[in-house]
Amino acid sequence: MSEREVVIVEAVRTPLGRRNGALAAMHSIDLLGLVQAEAIKRAGIDAKQVGQVVGGCVGQVGMQTMNVTRNAWLTAGLPLEVPATTVDTQCGSSQQATNLAYALIASGVVDVAMGCGVEMMSRVPMGATVPKDPEVGKPINANYWNNYEMTSQFDGAERIAKQWDITRADTDAFGKLSQDRGATAWAEDRFASQILPIDAPVGFEDGKPTKETQRVDRDGGLRKTTLEALAGLRTNMPDGVHTAGTSSQICDGAAAVLMMTREKAKELGLTVRATLVDSCLVGSDPVLMLTGPIGATQKLLSNNSLQMSDIDVTEINEAFASVVLAWEKELKPNMETVNPNGGAIALGHPLGGTGAILLTKAVHELERADKEHAIVTMCCGGGIGTGTLLRRS
Repeated sequence: MSEREVVIVEAVRTPLGRRNGALAAMHSIDLLGLVQAEAIKRAGIDAKQVGQVVGGCVGQVGMQTMNVTRNAWLTAGLPLEVPATTVDTQCGSSQQATNLAYALIASGVVDVAMGCGVEMMSRVPMGATVPKDPEVGKPINANYWNNYEMTSQFDGAERIAKQWDITRADTDAFGKLSQDRGATAWAEDRFASQILPIDAPVGFEDGKPTKETQRVDRDGGLRKTTLEALAGLRTNMPDGVHTAGTSSQICDGAAAVLMMTREKAKELGLTVRATLVDSCLVGSDPVLMLTGPIGATQKLLSNNSLQMSDIDVTEINEAFASVVLAWEKELKPNMETVNPNGGAIALGHPLGGTGAILLTKAVHELERADKEHAIVTMCCGGGIGTGTLLRRS
């Protein structure tokens, strides 16, 4: 833990728009810029107080290239003097971006920083960063294969299921639980404090976003789900256990988390939403690929002399049901406290935006439920796990 305590004063997210849904005609820099500006507005500070902005994005091509974090900040009309960086830690990009912003404050480089992230998967699909024309090479070559087998995330999820004895019935039950919890959260208006409604273009006309707009204020991935319907879905891979109903949904979204030293928050008269106690980034088996949350959670608990029973809220990304279920078998949490308002299976996973979204959900859930500790953790491509420990105070 740093002697310079780092606190979160604001955390805000967009609704999550399902693929080709209500947010599909948005531009990435507009969507991210809106939450960047909203975090500043809700805190009520001068944006020039921000020392650095660190954002996450995976598909850094087209509208998301050329430092999307900086372009979003400028597009929102925020001060040009404030610098920004965009990082790629695959699915954990915006969580790692926030963790890096935390480290900048804890180390004394800046007193105020913002972590954030965005992904417009409707317009920048997975795989877009490796174009076929021109031929610019592949991310992995034969020298990599000399050390590790190359697997996909789908293959990794199935290998995890096999290694931890997770069945199709297990994954279907978890998929239904995520949808049920997401529906309950919206029915009880649990997300009200964290959502920024978005006025988004209503589709396209002649290939360009229309000038007509619609108000988007609700996550778009929720759907009525039964075990019978889930059982009838085709699996992602032959002889696998995962389906579209037990995998994260492709979607569009963004979030921003505003942090500073406790002393700075006191000086500015701001309410502290949570203390960012610790963070980590761990490596895991790149063949299984998606087991990083196990090591990340274990490291956070060990480094801070905590037990899983001390954690009141966990937000673990539901990349696939087996990721969470294997983590459950290793950590043995009270599952009532894990993704209590639904996760990526129900709400969506906008890749580089998800980490900041999960942190936002955790901060607001600690307040709503009057709880103390939260852990946020994600699996990432290439075998990486992100972790953040929060305390409400």
